Amino acid sequence: MYSKNGESYFIVDAHVALWDARPENQRNIHGKQFIDCFYDYHRNLSPESEVWPYEDYLYQGGERLMKDLFTDGHVDHAVFQPAYLGEFYDNGFGQTEEAFALAQAHPDKLTYNHHWDPRNGEQGLRQLREDAKRFGLKGAKLYTAEWHGESRGWKLDDHWSYKYLEAAQELGIRNIHIHKGPTIRPLDRDAFDVADVDKVATDFTDLNFVVEHCGLPRLEDFCWIATQEPNVHAGLAVAMPFIHTRPKYFGQIIGELLYWLGEDRIQFSSDYAIWTPRWLVERFVDFEIPDELSEYAPLTTAQKKKILGLNAAAMYDIEVPAELQLRDETPTEVPVAS
Repeated sequence: MYSKNGESYFIVDAHVALWDARPENQRNIHGKQFIDCFYDYHRNLSPESEVWPYEDYLYQGGERLMKDLFTDGHVDHAVFQPAYLGEFYDNGFGQTEEAFALAQAHPDKLTYNHHWDPRNGEQGLRQLREDAKRFGLKGAKLYTAEWHGESRGWKLDDHWSYKYLEAAQELGIRNIHIHKGPTIRPLDRDAFDVADVDKVATDFTDLNFVVEHCGLPRLEDFCWIATQEPNVHAGLAVAMPFIHTRPKYFGQIIGELLYWLGEDRIQFSSDYAIWTPRWLVERFVDFEIPDELSEYAPLTTAQKKKILGLNAAAMYDIEVPAELQLRDETPTEVPVAS
């Protein structure tokens, strides 16, 4: 919980990861390229006081994650959104067993989402059913630009992708998070295009599609899709640190999202451990739309509370103490088309 000026905020960090990019886990040069690109984002968009040494950045471990998020970071609950990247890392990039063990040990603080790749066909579908049962999945993180053998990406509206989404419906995995944002070396930029979100959102109206990184740098394309698809949501991972380096640009992002999607379909994410949540939460609570962006309405305290936690809490059925809910309003409900 974070409090300032008499207001308290329930914080849900809706996109965090626990990764291992140490040299002994790097399968090839691409593993180093990937984590080096992450580190460039980290050091170029963070305040100097928040920049980690490179060696610390390669692997955080569960103890540091718990401290960075819950002891120091104002976070009440966080959602793991892992990326596998088996072509780049021997034991995967996201650390499934360690992250799931943390979520089991701290169910009041952590939710574990898993991943799938439709290019794994029938075997992958069987694995998805096993994973859903083992992990008790409410959500998944999909990485459409991930490499797989000779393939350098896939689309949400591919034939096999539909089979996996149908299985997700059957298994009660309702929250589908998709990386649709800036490319990361060596992945291909166009494999992150947001266009395929439109079709699946129309065809799977009882699933929530959370577009992580809100489609950047294709924000306009994303907004035009999301405004007509009420089950499409915006995740602010990667967008958030621009509050420090380019506050006017961040104001444009938030202004556009509020204009097109509304305040109930935007979720705060630190993208830990690319960035840590403490300074992002504090900066966002203080943030005001710059005066020169007068076409956008002011950002209200109630909107900040929804974005920082109440929206994601509603999506994941996370209990919010009565004193942290919006005053004189019913709790936020996730809008999904019927």
